[in-house]
Amino acid sequence: MPIIVNLDVMLARRKMTLSALAEAVNITLANLSILKSGKAKAVRFSTLAAICQALECQPGDLLEHRPDPRDLRSAEE
Repeated sequence: MPIIVNLDVMLARRKMTLSALAEAVNITLANLSILKSGKAKAVRFSTLAAICQALECQPGDLLEHRPDPRDLRSAEE
């Protein structure tokens, strides 16, 4: 998937644990773990906003787009 979640990077920069973030944002640890691992299929804007507020960052600090040339080829066909 061309969307990379850099939640672990921001947690390290803020010296915060995933458990502390889950408590601050009122999200289950399981759901944050899914997001952190990159296995989430979607994220609500309200959740993204809450995470950004807790980590004092921007959505672009958490999400990165890395195009995969294979994805582009299949769209052209």
